[in-house]
Amino acid sequence: MSDMQPILPEPLRPASATPSPYEAAHVVEPPPIQPVTRTRQPSNGPRRMRSIVAVSLLSAVIASGSTVAIVAGLGGSAATPAPAAAASATPGALAATTKQSVETIDLTAMIAAVTPSVVTITADGVSTNGFSGGQFPTVGVGSGVILTSDGYILTNKHVVEGSQSLTVKLADGTEYPATIVTQSQDTDLALIKVDAKGLTAAKIGDSSKIKVGQTAVAIGSPLGTYTETVTRGIVSALGRTITVNDETTGRPETLHDLIQTDAAINPGNSGGPLLDASGAVIGINTAVSSNAQGLGFAIPISAAAALIAQATGGPVS
Repeated sequence: MSDMQPILPEPLRPASATPSPYEAAHVVEPPPIQPVTRTRQPSNGPRRMRSIVAVSLLSAVIASGSTVAIVAGLGGSAATPAPAAAASATPGALAATTKQSVETIDLTAMIAAVTPSVVTITADGVSTNGFSGGQFPTVGVGSGVILTSDGYILTNKHVVEGSQSLTVKLADGTEYPATIVTQSQDTDLALIKVDAKGLTAAKIGDSSKIKVGQTAVAIGSPLGTYTETVTRGIVSALGRTITVNDETTGRPETLHDLIQTDAAINPGNSGGPLLDASGAVIGINTAVSSNAQGLGFAIPISAAAALIAQATGGPVS
């Protein structure tokens, strides 16, 4: 009598769902393990995300355009040259000045002002197991940014798509049921609404004016647990194109003109804001590399112009 254990089959994968080292920054609890299947989720936490299956020009392009001007002439006539100051403008002095100016930037006041505009979104739904055909409940967790004081919230479409119920949790712990207002047909964005008043609306920036090398700050709920997490980096590149693949449906979706950043983005950050140093929203975080450091992607806020206009009643810019 053999004591060998049977080898359980892997669940079927949609033909288009090719393995990928990239995933959407959105976390969903895995289904319960079926008797004849093995779960593809790690045992240490929820990990069902969409995957990026093709990335154009994913080379390490981090262009630094920082320029520091040293203004000399302490005392004396304006017409008198200052050779001592000119002599001090050496590469070493320039590097020291640059380091000092970067390290002394304090973003605490800005972050304190912006954090009440960021929410955690829990999406309850039902999914179908591709191997057995059975249905199971799912709980997805993402982030969002408040657009208006009366409860319009911008997030990723993949955070709320297919949900049967939505719950929005504010930074102060208050929770509201939410409904989907609109899902974009062009990109991974959605507008949802809660019945509330007096909320803190975020300041919307101009993503057409951002530059590679400038400060970028991400706020969201990584892993659906560490709410209001703040990470900081730079804008690493602009105009990126990626194709994401939903592991449940297998449907590919190409996203264009994305902002690349090295600010840490993790599962659960999807739908949260990418901010500039003034606290203005310049993008909506949507995807991240799963096996590389500092490769996150955000949708420029300009792509949400129609949804923002619908929420605020303003013109589409």
